[in-house]
Amino acid sequence: MTKKTILITGSNGAIGQGLCRGFKDDGWRVIGTDIQKYTNNNVDAYIPIDLDLLCSDDSYREQSIKSIINVCHEGLDVLINNAAIQILNPISKLTVQDWTRSINVNLNSVFILIKELLPKLKKVKGCVINIASIHAQLTKPNFSAYATSKAALVGLTRSLSVELGAKVRVNVITPAAISTPMLEEGFSKDQKARLDLDAYHPSGVIGVVKDIVSASLYLSKAGSFVNGVNINIDGGIGTRLHDPK
Repeated sequence: MTKKTILITGSNGAIGQGLCRGFKDDGWRVIGTDIQKYTNNNVDAYIPIDLDLLCSDDSYREQSIKSIINVCHEGLDVLINNAAIQILNPISKLTVQDWTRSINVNLNSVFILIKELLPKLKKVKGCVINIASIHAQLTKPNFSAYATSKAALVGLTRSLSVELGAKVRVNVITPAAISTPMLEEGFSKDQKARLDLDAYHPSGVIGVVKDIVSASLYLSKAGSFVNGVNINIDGGIGTRLHDPK
């Protein structure tokens, strides 16, 4: 039996590695892509791609898409748009280059990959899973570029689920804080703040990578009626009301 094929962007990060491992263990043929030239051991094929350059350089985009198509063989069953960058600055210090790079990597590259890989996805009636962020709906100062890109990603998901739904399902996962080595390192000198972060969520804990993997596996195998769905993985914080002190 031929293995189903999945392409996961941002495959070298903590969440990306978790996704690769989860789908690999589930019997999928995993294609990973990231900006670095190295990879993890949970992929069957790896293509280094700079998503910012993918959006701004026509020849680079053409070559990158050709490289992906060449390893897709019979078709592409699932595309997970997981890659993202987070540039934090007040708008007075946020450069146009920072803004453009954020929108390119977090949003424009998603549009390009879906558009260019649509024939492969349609061939097997595949699906797209976009990884957004709680910042699409609840955000903080200095997150304008990131929050805007993620809010637009949710909007793109909704629009394409209507446009493509009969041929390709398009869904989105919206996580809040997820425990990754990078997050934990940020709290290494302030464990009280780390415990406060857990307590801030109604669940009493923040999320783990496995939460995103489980949701992605579900969406990858769901029926045709599971389309245009936004799965909030946020421990309930997205519905919590905080009264002023």
